[in-house]
Amino acid sequence: MATTTWNLDTTHSGVHFSVRHMVISKVRGSFRKFSGAVSLDEQNVSASSVAVTIETGSIDTGVEQRDTHLRSPDFFDVEKFPSITFQSTKVEKTSGNGLKVTGNLTIRDITREVVLEAEQLGVGKDPWGNARAAFEAKTSVDRRDFGLTWNQALEAGGVLVGEKIEIAIEVQAVKAQGEQAA
Repeated sequence: MATTTWNLDTTHSGVHFSVRHMVISKVRGSFRKFSGAVSLDEQNVSASSVAVTIETGSIDTGVEQRDTHLRSPDFFDVEKFPSITFQSTKVEKTSGNGLKVTGNLTIRDITREVVLEAEQLGVGKDPWGNARAAFEAKTSVDRRDFGLTWNQALEAGGVLVGEKIEIAIEVQAVKAQGEQAA
């Protein structure tokens, strides 16, 4: 079987994150605009790949003032760095439907290798006859590794924004039109 291309259905997918705030709680958010594709070879998973582009200006934490600050040069500097990219370099099968996806994550033109612990959740047909596949993935990164170093010390100790960013991705993808079964 050849590699099959699955395009992300962004209306049924999500790129989410959380970070500690004031040491004691978490702020959660997402990116609303992204695109990408999964090239999947079910017989030879190592021949598979993932590529995703995220628009940094689409960050949404539910608080406009905070989102404006996150778009500023203190954080994502969306005017200078309009996108975050991920390009896999290796895909490995783990147990069951598990996958380990290693790749290059680029934020603010700084690229670091990250590993996504992923799972293929299933494949099915939608009411219009399109083949769909679903995946979940998670990882964590240290935001300082990508030049996201702004912070503020707290009077009681600690800092306003944690360094560790938890990333969770839910993907529903549609098999590319030329590859739909007849």
